[in-house]
Amino acid sequence: MTILTKRLPADERKAVIVAAVVQLAAEQNPGEITTAAIARQMNLTQGALFRHFPTKDAIWQAVMVWVTDRLLARIDRAAEGIDSPLAAMQAMFMSHVDFVIEHPGVPRMMFGELQRADFTPAKHMAQTLIQRYSERLISRIEQGKVAEEIAPEIDAQAAATLFIGTIQGLVMQSMLSGDIQRIRTDAPGVFAIYQRGVRELK
Repeated sequence: MTILTKRLPADERKAVIVAAVVQLAAEQNPGEITTAAIARQMNLTQGALFRHFPTKDAIWQAVMVWVTDRLLARIDRAAEGIDSPLAAMQAMFMSHVDFVIEHPGVPRMMFGELQRADFTPAKHMAQTLIQRYSERLISRIEQGKVAEEIAPEIDAQAAATLFIGTIQGLVMQSMLSGDIQRIRTDAPGVFAIYQRGVRELK
């Protein structure tokens, strides 16, 4: 789908460029997305594209900022007003799942950036997302200990890592199956097992 942007202000055009990249990543290997393909998707010349972003790495960094801002805001909204820490974590889990279903190109880009050997601004932003996400989870886990919903001996950092890794595993399996909707079907049962694990240690 070609996106018309000629009359948009610069900031809005940048946002539309980022959205175009996310859409392209859902349709093809993110590593193979070229600036020519992005420009074509935007109905722009490459020269016009580079007036907004000086390099391809700058575009990828903007995409990772977009992902970070939207995903964290989404899980924050999902947990807002929920008194039970574990129930809040479940809401965060399912909200993250819905985000992936709506933007299937995002995990493909995340996996691609984190596997790169070189250190790029986009990779740094992806790492920042995971760090900020973990901080939110650790806070909920510690609240869960106080509320006696989570076993006091649980390692909060490890439990946060497992939470994020569990979602990543679900995403990977859904991608391998070719059915991104599978993640929504599998997620409730998987979270139930996670919840049982943090409630008590045997």
